[in-house]
Amino acid sequence: RAPAEEPRLRMTQRGKVDGQPAYVLHTYPFRETSLIVEVFSRDFGRMALLARGARRPRSAIRGLLMAFQPLELGWAGKGDVLTLMKAEWQGGQPLLAGEALFCGYYLNELLMHLLPREDAHEYLFASYGDMLRCLAEDPSGKVREADLRRFEKALLQELGYGLTLDRDSEGRALQAEAYYTYRMEEGPVRVEHAEAAPQVVRGKTLLDLAGENFADSRSRAEAKQLMRSLMAYYLSGTELTTRRIFKELQEL
Repeated sequence: RAPAEEPRLRMTQRGKVDGQPAYVLHTYPFRETSLIVEVFSRDFGRMALLARGARRPRSAIRGLLMAFQPLELGWAGKGDVLTLMKAEWQGGQPLLAGEALFCGYYLNELLMHLLPREDAHEYLFASYGDMLRCLAEDPSGKVREADLRRFEKALLQELGYGLTLDRDSEGRALQAEAYYTYRMEEGPVRVEHAEAAPQVVRGKTLLDLAGENFADSRSRAEAKQLMRSLMAYYLSGTELTTRRIFKELQEL
């Protein structure tokens, strides 16, 4: 390949990784002065890194290991937890606030619970970066739900759980005016009456979700409930902290 097409990843003969684009998903203390940093990297997927001394007041990387900020990382070592060697902030991403911040943490929880370790998803990595920029640029929240549905759909697709949204479980083309219930591992199953089965959606909603067209308010509402059910299924009962906290705040 031409030099311009070469990946930006740099590997040394000792197995060290340098210049790897990544985002911090979560951090937690390790011993007295260090951190375990869960990151989502472009070429290696989700990784666990040990940031030695990162909790010391004068640590050079203490203020860099923030969620939602584009970083360039370097690490080395063997095993499940590698040693973080370098972190450089790449800039260009405004800080998230308000509901956008909750949405960002929601994305991070999905990635933490659903992404296997060291499984690269370059398209999903790009989608995640795009999503963070959309959240920062949309303080009004008018397009946020549509963006979340796009990301959730991309996440399931990347994990091999792609949705069937144009044909029913028997292979027939969806009818916009018909009603369907979405069965896991089967897809849409047509029902004669909207009250006849749980989690019923219009064919139009499924077609709108397939085409990522969220102009219709009813399609947005039904797509939200459908994706919530799908995420709950693949999370295997794990309750997301962000969803619980946001619900409690709304009740207050």
